[in-house]
Amino acid sequence: MQYKAAYQAWRERTIGDSELSAELASIEGQPGEIEDRFYRELSFGTGGLRGVIGAGPNRMNVYTVGKATQGLCDYLNKRCSKRYPAPSVAIAYDSRNKSQLFAHTAAGVFAANGIRVFLYGQLMPTPALSFAVRKLGCSGGVVITASHNPAQYNGFKVYGENGCQITNEAAEDILAHISATDVFDGVSFLPFEEGLASGQISWIDQEVTHAYLDAVSTQSVLGADVDRDFSIVYTPLNGAGISCVPECLRRNGFTRIVIPPEQKEPNGDFPTCPFPNPEIREALEVGLACAAQNQSDLLLATDPDCDRVGVAIRDGDGYTLLNGNQIGVLLLDFICKQRKQKGAMPHRPLAVKTIVTTPMAKKIAEAHGVELMDVLTGFKYIGEQIGLLEKRGEAERFIFGFEESYGYLSGPFVRDKDAVNASLLICEMFAYYRCKEKISLAQALDNLYTAYGAYAERLESYTFEGAQGFAAMGRAMQSLRDAPPTEIGGVPITCITDYLQPTNLPKSDVVKLALQNGSSAVIRPSGTEPKLKIYFFAQGEGQGVLEAMACYFDVWVRGFE
Repeated sequence: MQYKAAYQAWRERTIGDSELSAELASIEGQPGEIEDRFYRELSFGTGGLRGVIGAGPNRMNVYTVGKATQGLCDYLNKRCSKRYPAPSVAIAYDSRNKSQLFAHTAAGVFAANGIRVFLYGQLMPTPALSFAVRKLGCSGGVVITASHNPAQYNGFKVYGENGCQITNEAAEDILAHISATDVFDGVSFLPFEEGLASGQISWIDQEVTHAYLDAVSTQSVLGADVDRDFSIVYTPLNGAGISCVPECLRRNGFTRIVIPPEQKEPNGDFPTCPFPNPEIREALEVGLACAAQNQSDLLLATDPDCDRVGVAIRDGDGYTLLNGNQIGVLLLDFICKQRKQKGAMPHRPLAVKTIVTTPMAKKIAEAHGVELMDVLTGFKYIGEQIGLLEKRGEAERFIFGFEESYGYLSGPFVRDKDAVNASLLICEMFAYYRCKEKISLAQALDNLYTAYGAYAERLESYTFEGAQGFAAMGRAMQSLRDAPPTEIGGVPITCITDYLQPTNLPKSDVVKLALQNGSSAVIRPSGTEPKLKIYFFAQGEGQGVLEAMACYFDVWVRGFE
């Protein structure tokens, strides 16, 4: 089999790398382990690369990072030769294991290919990289991160000259260059220190970071007469948020910030939360204990690259966690109200959400006279819409974008979800309701449900590891297209939308089932993890079908495992 030959080739070519050599030697005689590392190359798409750290083409290591970077170099040099006589890139990295090594590896490959490199000298949030690309006039950018994935993962996220994650078309072009590159012999490399000495690699100046924080602060919508003196626990979950979130909050009057010491310093092992995902309660346990100890009113938690933020609020003797949809609709309503009050609502205001985000947003947008646009899953599609508005001279129309997976953005200064921006807005929203309306965020949410109807959402994720799991996910999606259900829990399915077929959105491996009672389910493979994700939506009396839908698909998925 081909993967066995690839395994032997890697053993011969990585002799000088003691860590990878040891890993390859340790799996000798274990065909399953060998196959998992060598049955394919890490897939490259609009999110770049993401995978488990280790040896082989289906892992994140200096060789796969080098190959991806070389492909990106070839793409930039070919595409930008006329528009940018000297292409340049900006690079950032988070706290994950080997992030700095991978960032320096990528910088060395860019430099060897004649591409100027601007590199952050410390951990920085992903949105700060998006900002830097545009601020420095770069041809593109890279962030070394695996976002909220478990500790054993890392990734290589690619941005275009507009500060947005690359489009499908660009990803396909870059992939063609990557595929044509030999992982060992096809990569040019300049040692990092030589690149610094020659000036081909430069550190990004602190002024760029200050400019980013200034841009975030322009999104403040809270009046000066609102009391900001309340206790906030903030945890960066051992990630990059520590470099920007506390400073941004202090700049805007929120000074009573407590940071749990065990999650303050960068640590790629994430010892107190091996799944550093603010979407799950386990990741917030240390923060919740700290909040209880300090009697804090609000808990914020950002993921390792600080593009997502989770929220918990004090509720009596305990704390209530808000999910991504709840935070999103609260922020949308709050931003609209504050902009109207300040006379800062633009002409023809626009908000953008993804197709797997709560339909409640539409009701709120309509009530405030805001156009709401649906896009495919992935914040890159929201960033793309901001770029299109900018080309038409209408960037000021964009007031908010969000997705159910805890990603938010309220301005066009970056083109990706921004947990620094969102943390500021959440604190302002909390302060407003506490000071002006004398209610909690939980009460504010109940008020929205009273005004617009009760909505409920649920997400189920099913893991499919390895080559067999990858194939099983494909069979599951094909089965859904070939033989879809006609009813769930006794409720007829009235509409099936296959996003691989022509719609008003780009083609994507997503299927949506709409039920007669207004409920729906959206099924898609994750683009960043070996998971099949199923999103359930219900409203009003239809909420009772959520459990029925979840039970149905639980049985359905098990048939492919």
